[in-house]
Amino acid sequence: MSRILIFRVLSLVLVSSMSGLLCATEPSSKEIDYPDRAITVLVPYAAGGPSDTLTRIVTDHMSRTLRQQIMVKSIVGAGGTTASLRVKRSAPDGYTILTGNMGTHGAAVGLYPKLAYDPRTDFEPIGILAIAPIVILGRRDLPPKDLREFVLYLRANAHKLEEGHGGVGSIPFTACLLLNHILGVRPQLVPYDGVEPSIQALVHSQVDYMCVQTVDAVPQVRAGRVKAYGIAAPERSPALPDVPTTKEGGLPEYQLSAWQGMFVPKGVPTAVVEKLNDALVRAVDDETVRERMLDLGVNTPHDDQRTPQALADLVKKEVDRWTSFVKAAGIGGAN
Repeated sequence: MSRILIFRVLSLVLVSSMSGLLCATEPSSKEIDYPDRAITVLVPYAAGGPSDTLTRIVTDHMSRTLRQQIMVKSIVGAGGTTASLRVKRSAPDGYTILTGNMGTHGAAVGLYPKLAYDPRTDFEPIGILAIAPIVILGRRDLPPKDLREFVLYLRANAHKLEEGHGGVGSIPFTACLLLNHILGVRPQLVPYDGVEPSIQALVHSQVDYMCVQTVDAVPQVRAGRVKAYGIAAPERSPALPDVPTTKEGGLPEYQLSAWQGMFVPKGVPTAVVEKLNDALVRAVDDETVRERMLDLGVNTPHDDQRTPQALADLVKKEVDRWTSFVKAAGIGGAN
């Protein structure tokens, strides 16, 4: 009997050891040794712009969750595709992250026929960090007083009006592309090396109008440096309560919000993606972060928009949507 008992004990020890080994080979996102050094997030536009601002708000909180420094760097060029390509080509270890958007991971596919990356297959999505409605802005001394007058003025003078944007494929470029198509106008396009320089050009009346995210519009409108004609959202923004919606202004067909999301290159381990997603979700759930976002007129993602899969699904929809639009509008290959 003693030999049988010893055999059973040894068998239980062996099974327990094997189970431990199996668990050790499949670490959870909380058990992995990541990150063990600083992380870099590349923003595809100039410092001080909306992507940069929102990224810094979120990564400040993420760095505390991950207990590692997160450095934010601006890589300007080709409407955001330069930074996107750099991240695609980086090591798939989770230490290089991209803040992408509806331009870099949507419209760029139609606008750049030779785009050197595929937003749907070359990245691992982490999650959405912010959603911001588009606001139609004009220079401070532009004659129209409201959106209805602006529409009439633009249709009558488009050939001599200048629209500023932050590069082909940037959010201002893409947002106004849709507006111009709806109105049937072709203004003169004036590109700048990033969104922030284009905003400053509008403030100094070097261009006539722009289509920007609320995060760009709020400080300029509050300071009286520009005119706000309408916000392309179903409801007015608490951050800009005096700015009517496009529906109120007689242009209900123009509804558009820009999103910002985080991506890493294809091949980053699932456990790393899960840990980054967890840190991102904690950030957008933080009361201070949410208050800062709302003050800029920016919404944080709903519960069903916070997973990597939700961002992957959004990218596919955006690529299809903007590719079809660019083709229908006859503006493919705008680069």
